[in-house]
Amino acid sequence: MEAVPPPLKALAAARSVVVSLVAAAVTALGACTPDGSPSAPPATSASPASAPATERVVGPLTAADAQALATMNERLKEYVALHMKLERSLPTEPKGATQEQIVKNQRAFETLLRQARATAKPGDIFTPEARPVIKRLLATIFGGPDGQQVKASIMDENPVDPVALKLTVNGRYPDTVPLATVPPQVLQTLPKLTEDLEYRFVGDWLILLDTHAHVIADFIDNALPK
Repeated sequence: MEAVPPPLKALAAARSVVVSLVAAAVTALGACTPDGSPSAPPATSASPASAPATERVVGPLTAADAQALATMNERLKEYVALHMKLERSLPTEPKGATQEQIVKNQRAFETLLRQARATAKPGDIFTPEARPVIKRLLATIFGGPDGQQVKASIMDENPVDPVALKLTVNGRYPDTVPLATVPPQVLQTLPKLTEDLEYRFVGDWLILLDTHAHVIADFIDNALPK
């Protein structure tokens, strides 16, 4: 085979670089929304611990599933706005507040929040559209190779009957029930929450807990697969 002269090799390499740059530019432009802002990154397929919040799902979401979870995110924004508004209305805790003062502040906030959400009901945040998607995502986690072990760890920490506890939306989280550890696989999968909201399990129910008010903002009953 006839050898390619060095100048031609250099030219071919330069052309390859140009083609690669053009392809990258086209890809970047395609990833922008009509107003020029970058679109959300695609969902990952493995939910690594380092995945950004926009990628914390098990497997790519369909457009319908993404839209269903978007309804929940909208309700979360409304809840957080109310939470912050009520929080700002409380007297500022003194520096070096005593435990008694901290508890008094928490109880006052709980009262304000429960009054503001007096008509709250299941599905107000975990919307009817989002609930089946969340259950399906959880089924994917607990149906995996380590699923039974992960589920057992939840039930071992929280061997309670949520029905017997009479849990209610907008009710106080039972002081007698310890907060069970939520597996990282779950946290990496469900929509990301703000600082004062946490996912918790009580038995096989998934609870959305307002940690400042110590109030159950919403729940999904029978969230864990049998």
